[in-house]
Amino acid sequence: MEVTTMKITKMDYAATGAFSQTITDYLCCSEKLRPFYNHFPTVEAFEAQLKEKSFSQEQRQTLHKALQEQYTSLTGINPKVQHNLDLLLQPNTYTITTGHQLNIFTGPLYFVYKIITAINTCKQLQERYPNYNFVPVYWMATEDHDFAEINHFNLFGKKYTWETKQTGAVGRFSTTGLERVLEEMPEQYPVFAEAYRNSKTLADATHAITHALFGEFGLVSIDGDHEELKKALTPVVQKELTEHLSHKLVSETSAQLEELGYKPQVYSREINLFYLNDGVRERIVEEDDRFKVLNTDISFSKEEVLQLAKEHPEQFSPNVILRPLYEELILPNLAYIGGGAEVVYWFQLKELFEAYQVAFPVLMLRNSALYITRGNASRMHKLGLKPEELFQPYLDLKKYLSGQLHEEEISLEAQRQSIAAAFAEVEKLAESIDPTLVKAVGAESQKAVNALQMLEKKISKARDNKHEQTFKQLENLKEKLFPGSSLQERQDNLLTYKSNNPDFIPALVEAFDPFDLKFTILEEE
Repeated sequence: MEVTTMKITKMDYAATGAFSQTITDYLCCSEKLRPFYNHFPTVEAFEAQLKEKSFSQEQRQTLHKALQEQYTSLTGINPKVQHNLDLLLQPNTYTITTGHQLNIFTGPLYFVYKIITAINTCKQLQERYPNYNFVPVYWMATEDHDFAEINHFNLFGKKYTWETKQTGAVGRFSTTGLERVLEEMPEQYPVFAEAYRNSKTLADATHAITHALFGEFGLVSIDGDHEELKKALTPVVQKELTEHLSHKLVSETSAQLEELGYKPQVYSREINLFYLNDGVRERIVEEDDRFKVLNTDISFSKEEVLQLAKEHPEQFSPNVILRPLYEELILPNLAYIGGGAEVVYWFQLKELFEAYQVAFPVLMLRNSALYITRGNASRMHKLGLKPEELFQPYLDLKKYLSGQLHEEEISLEAQRQSIAAAFAEVEKLAESIDPTLVKAVGAESQKAVNALQMLEKKISKARDNKHEQTFKQLENLKEKLFPGSSLQERQDNLLTYKSNNPDFIPALVEAFDPFDLKFTILEEE
């Protein structure tokens, strides 16, 4: 198959108009945000981060054992992944983590972009710090229970949905029913078919998919829904139930951000924990000296709930406020890679990390991209547009193209004058020979004038139609590259591009630079 070559263009995130003020201020190192993070994401900043992160050998052994258990669900482990798993036992090995929900068929493109950002961050750090090892990690949000967010994806403009009545943590869902989605799809996708048909749970299936797609890059996937790993969370759970510590600290930080004009991304609750069991992931609330599990008949006294935290920490699930802390407790992690909204909510957590004396990771914005296929690139060039111009609103682009297409008003006045002059000559001649012919000449002259007027209108209309065709082409191009007027990465699925370009993932690996803090445009040539 022909190798697809790429033209790469970079542009400022602010120029895309698609990112919040908080993010663009962060990327500009605004002093206002300085108190809400630890080190700004530069390669050099990791020297200090490496010194700050402590992770004992005992923690490494627990992590390695849990990961090896989780990888038994795969039929075979890529040697690069196994190498990275074993490296985690070494005291000089650290992780770079990204996380995401278990969207079926990988969901929107940015899932892939997050993982590639983690892979490339490790590559650059390895070059800069050869005495250390860096392992890219994908944190699977297996305990998430928002099924409506993960049960669908868009492929070639069509929405595919997985229907199931299962409840609770989605990672524990049986893959039953995904067979029907596979049957509806336009062609066979072996990686996904094998994972969904041969895995017992959605967590196992997602693990298999990410391993098939990114195993060659050494990506390690982790499921936090694990009995041994959850033991690290026990002291946090106990403090959460007795002191509501995270709520106090996160509320204070959020108020400080709001005073500076930044909107908090997540809201803290008095208890930022869920009760987790088969088919159940529900919030824990304290009412009348009892700890109740919402939407169930389950409740505990204070003594009972603290005893449960001690004996069965795996029955507690952190929410969005505490999950980042849990990640950092069980991983030798240096940086977290997230989308714009994620980076913003990590800003709300700085004081919480300080209270638990856990090193706050470097916050990295994942790479974002616009991928322009050869066909769309051709349409763009025919319209005389550059890729970075496509981010402008449609009406602004239409106005710009109108200016480019501007031609003098179509007028046949000169031809009218020539014909009038010619008929004047004919009239003179007719009058000298037979004055009764003058009227006939005048009538023919008028017919010629009328014919010219009609032709003038037809030519003008034809040109306008030609322009309308151009505007329609622009509208179609905008919709293809910005579906639903949002970034392509938030709507389109990996298979949309990988089906036609098997080297789609390697092309992204080649193009993305996690430290240049620029939006990437990839154009097929």
